[in-house]
Amino acid sequence: MNKFLAVICMIVSASCYAGAINITSPDGHVAVEVGVDSAGTPFYNVRFVGERVIDDSHLGFNLVDNVDLKDDFEIIGDSCGSFDEIWRPVWGEEAEIRSNYNEALLRLRQRSTGRLVDLRFRVFNDGVGFRYEFPSPQTALQCFVVADELTEFAIPCDAVAYWIPGDYDSQEFNYTRCRMSEISSKMEEAHVGGPVYPSPFSDTGVQTALMLKYDSGLYVNLHEAALYDYPALCLDLDEESNTFRAALTPFANGDKAIMQIGDTTPWRTVIVSDDARDILASRITLNLNEPCRIEDTSWIKPVKYIGVWWEMITGVKSWNYTDDINSVEIGLTDYTALKPNGRHGAETSNVLRYIDFAARHGFDAVLVEGWNEGWEDQATSLKYKIFSFTRPYPDFDIDRIRDYAASKGVSLMMHHETGSAVLDYERVLDEAFRFMVDNSYHSVKGGYIGQLLPRGEHHYSQQMVSHYQHVLEKAADYHIMFNAHEAVRPTGVSRTWPNLIGNESARGSEYHAFSGIKPEHTAILPFTRLIGGPMDYTPGLFENDISKYNPYRSAWVNSTLANQLSLYVTMASPLQMAADLPETYERFLDAFQFIKDVALDWDKSVYLEAEPMEYVTVARKAKGSENWFVGSTGGAEPRKSKIDFSFLPEGRKYIAKIYRDGKKAHYRTAPQDYIIETKTVDASSRMTLPVASGGGYAMSLTPIQ
Repeated sequence: MNKFLAVICMIVSASCYAGAINITSPDGHVAVEVGVDSAGTPFYNVRFVGERVIDDSHLGFNLVDNVDLKDDFEIIGDSCGSFDEIWRPVWGEEAEIRSNYNEALLRLRQRSTGRLVDLRFRVFNDGVGFRYEFPSPQTALQCFVVADELTEFAIPCDAVAYWIPGDYDSQEFNYTRCRMSEISSKMEEAHVGGPVYPSPFSDTGVQTALMLKYDSGLYVNLHEAALYDYPALCLDLDEESNTFRAALTPFANGDKAIMQIGDTTPWRTVIVSDDARDILASRITLNLNEPCRIEDTSWIKPVKYIGVWWEMITGVKSWNYTDDINSVEIGLTDYTALKPNGRHGAETSNVLRYIDFAARHGFDAVLVEGWNEGWEDQATSLKYKIFSFTRPYPDFDIDRIRDYAASKGVSLMMHHETGSAVLDYERVLDEAFRFMVDNSYHSVKGGYIGQLLPRGEHHYSQQMVSHYQHVLEKAADYHIMFNAHEAVRPTGVSRTWPNLIGNESARGSEYHAFSGIKPEHTAILPFTRLIGGPMDYTPGLFENDISKYNPYRSAWVNSTLANQLSLYVTMASPLQMAADLPETYERFLDAFQFIKDVALDWDKSVYLEAEPMEYVTVARKAKGSENWFVGSTGGAEPRKSKIDFSFLPEGRKYIAKIYRDGKKAHYRTAPQDYIIETKTVDASSRMTLPVASGGGYAMSLTPIQ
C-alpha cells in the first residue's frame, strides 16, 4: 500500500508575518506546532498525548560572511499530506516495515533578503522528523557557508540523560547516566578510559542518539536520519534554558558546512513514548531514508564470521610482519629482506586453522586483519602512512588461502585499515576493490584509526561523511558489502544502501581488553547507537580473564557468558562475529551451539522488556523459518526477567533451549557459571528467569513437529 494525500493546512494566525500550523500523527498521539514568532524566527514544539515533549524551540542558521538565516521570516505558503506504505528491507529486524505519517511543508521567505527556506515535518505515531530544504530556483540565495545550525530541542524538565561526550572523532566511550543539570560536572569523568584524539569538545556537548527519560515517565530519543553531505550532529546543552542546540562537526577552519540551493539537511528526529519498548521498536530512522538504490541485491547476504583479530587485540599476536622498522623505506619496502617477528597473526597456517574451524562449525566467513604491508607504520605512529591494499605480507599466501577457503565453502573478509589517510585510500579504491573481486572477497571491514590526514580535520565533518558514502557506493559497484569502523555513526542509510551491513561507531567489545566496558553498556546501546543501524559489536567472548591470553595485561570482560550469548539477539545485526579464539570455544562447545544456531535476519521482532541501561529482552522470529530466538541482556544490577510467550502462534508447542546464568553467576566473580536446560512452551506459557549482575540469557525456540 502506498498513499499520499495532499491537503491545505490552516495557519493559526491571521497575520502573513507570524503564524503557525499544527500537524498530528495518524493516531493523534503526537502533535507538532511549527511556525514563526513575532520576530520572524522559525520555531516548533512537540506534544505527546497532550504532554510537552519539546517546548518552543528555534530553528535557523548563522552563515559565514552573509546575513544569517534565523529571523525576519514570513510564511508565504504551506501544504500538508498523509503517507502510508509497507516496504520490505533487504535484511533487518522485520520482513515488512510500515511507514505511516502526516506531513507539513512550511514555506518561508526572509523579508529583508528575499531568500527562501522550507521546513518539512513528518509526524509518525512514535515521533517526528524534520529538516531544512533550500528550494531552487531562487536568485537571492545560491551558495552559502554554514557557521552554525541553530536547531534547538528545549527540554521541559531536568530529564535523566544517557550520553557520551560530544567528540568530533570518536564515539568509543562508556555511557554516563545523570540529570541534564549534571552533565557539565560529569564531563571529565565521562572521558576517562576513552580514545585519545585531539578533538575539541564542549563541557556540555553530547552525541546523538541521545536518550532521555522524563520524570513523568516519557522516554525521548534525539537523533538524525539520512546523513548525506553534511556534518554529523552533536548537541550542546544551554544549562540556563535547559535547551540542547545543534553542534555540527566543523572543518579545520571552523566552518560547518558548504551548501547550495537544492540541498536539504539530514532529518532531525524525536522519538517519544511512555513505554521504553516503543523506542526500540521505532523505525522512524529507516523510514526517513529513501528506498533501496541497488537494483540487484541478491549478492547482499547476512554474514556470521570468526576472525584473526582477538589474538591481536589481546596482544598475543601482532598485526605487523616485522619489528625492524628502521629498514622500512616509504614506498620502497622489500619485506622479503626483513626478518619476521614470529608473532604475526595473519600467517598462512594460522589463517588455515581459522578456516578449518569456520567450516567445521558452519560459519560463513573468516576475517583476517594485518594481512597487508604497512602495519609497522601504524604500530609506531610514523608520520606517513604506507598501507597497501593489494600487497600481502610474505607469510600470507593469498592464492593458497583463497583456494583453501573456497574448497571448504568459507568466504574471506578483507580488512582495509586506512590509518585515516583518506585521500590516499580514495586514490587506490578501484584498484583495492578489483583486487578483492579477483581474489573472491565479498565483504570488507574498513578502518579509520588515528588522526585524519590532512591534520586538523575530523572524522565526522561534511567532507568525511561524503567520503564514507563514496566508499559505500563504490563498494556497491563491485558487489562488495561494507562494514565501517571508526566512521560516522549510522543514520538509517542502510535502507538505501543495504550493502552497509555493519558499523562500529561505538565502544565495541575490544575495550574489554583495554580500558574496560561497564556491565550496563550493552543495555543502553539499543537505545542509542543502534537507533541508527546495526553495530559490529563483536560479541561472544567466553574467557573473561585477559591475562590468560596475555600475562602482561590484567583486563577483564565485564559480562557473564550467558550475557554474551544474549547479545546476538538483543543487538540484532546481519553481521555477527564469534569474537573469541577457536581454542576457547572448544572448551565451551555446549554454549557455543547457540552462536551456531542463532539467526541473523528476521521476519518479526517483539520487544518484551526494556529499560535504558538496565535490561533489554527481545524475541525474534528467524526469516523464512518457524524458529524463534529470545535474548535478555542485563545491566549492573541482578534482576528477575518475566517472559510472556504470547508472541508464539496459537496451537503450536515449542522446545525452548535456555542458556542462562547459574546460581553463583556474576560478571566479576563467576562469569562462566551458566546452565543449559530445555522446556516445552506455547503461547500460554509464562516464565521467570534470573539475570545476574552483568548477566543475561539466550533461548532458541524450535516448533515440535
